[in-house]
Amino acid sequence: MIRNSKTTIYDVAEKAGVSRQTVSRVLNNRQDVSDETRKRVKEIMAELNYQPNAVAQSLSRQKSYLFGVVTAGLKYFGPSRTLSGITSKAEELGYGLLLKELASFNSNNIRPLLQWFRSHQVDGIIWAAPEIEDNRYWVKDIFSVIDIPIIFLTMEEQKNVTIVTMDNFKGAKLATEYLIRQGRKNIGHISGPLDWWESRQRKMGWETAMSEAGIQVNDRMWTEGNWSSKSGRIAFLELIGKFPEMDGIFVGNDQMALSVLSSSSEIGKKIPKDISVVGFDGIAESEFYYPPLSTVWQNQDELGRVAVVELASRVEQKLIESIVVEPKYITIQPELIIRQSS
Repeated sequence: MIRNSKTTIYDVAEKAGVSRQTVSRVLNNRQDVSDETRKRVKEIMAELNYQPNAVAQSLSRQKSYLFGVVTAGLKYFGPSRTLSGITSKAEELGYGLLLKELASFNSNNIRPLLQWFRSHQVDGIIWAAPEIEDNRYWVKDIFSVIDIPIIFLTMEEQKNVTIVTMDNFKGAKLATEYLIRQGRKNIGHISGPLDWWESRQRKMGWETAMSEAGIQVNDRMWTEGNWSSKSGRIAFLELIGKFPEMDGIFVGNDQMALSVLSSSSEIGKKIPKDISVVGFDGIAESEFYYPPLSTVWQNQDELGRVAVVELASRVEQKLIESIVVEPKYITIQPELIIRQSS
């Protein structure tokens, strides 16, 4: 028997032969209900097609089971994979998501956005948009005007802020150290846009590995792209022009590295004989480049999943007034994948 959406908790109670409070206990997964009664109440709910009122449940539980997510640049590999991880883990933990994509990376008018999330009674917010230029200047002040737990992704460590990020510096250092161990002496770098914190961290990792190996870095050994394959081609041709002795290259992402592989033959350079190439990201397609691309794999899916787990934990802790929640800086470790390009 299927009833319409106006079926109430009283209808369920009457049909099951129990009190409304018993039905409420079943809805809230209380333990003070016998297995037999719980089973019968759930069967009646299904029979009557009863849908509990989510707002009423959230009031009784002091939780809405909703997270807000702020993102930007979903056309890029990293943000889209991170969102996938957030979505899957939230579903696993029983949370719904309200998503807002910023119109631009540098959006600073964030108070209306936060107030919108508050008006929709989210339990917490994951700020998954990347750190670019000064688009985080407001972080130090925001907690004085909003009491919702916020987890930030992919940004520089800040006092009193919980952050989950990839270790971009370590990944770049691993890639460069590998090229050095392979006997490459003249290792160049194509960075992503340096107004991105991630790009600066990767460039710093390259510089540090070179310095520790006793190799002095100068400006003719690197150039800058904008993450796109087209920019990678332009950057590579510029770099080989001013650094012709280059025999290895660490590229800031796999999409730009694709252009290095395809453009090298045009100038008579063989990969990896003349130039060893290592990218960054570990996108699925990199295995099928020609030659297959060595890359630093960053588990963006795991980044999103860890953020959800950490936020859910903070929401639970917030309900217990005696618990003081300390901020954390959590880094997800990268992995170097070696293929034929190096």
